[in-house]
Amino acid sequence: MTDLSGAVWRKSTRSGDNGGDCVEVATNLPGIVSVRDSKDHTGHVLTFGSDSWSAFLTATKGS
Repeated sequence: MTDLSGAVWRKSTRSGDNGGDCVEVATNLPGIVSVRDSKDHTGHVLTFGSDSWSAFLTATKGS
């Protein structure tokens, strides 16, 4: 299991003020990017390799 105790979580600037219904991303840990539900800070976290996350962003920016 990945140690996320040092993760710095942030919401997208596009989230708006919708009551927190969005995801948070931590990009400060070496080699990984973590994603979680902003409403459930103690819930499950998805963790991706940095290269996989970059590929995902590249693919979705054109959408």
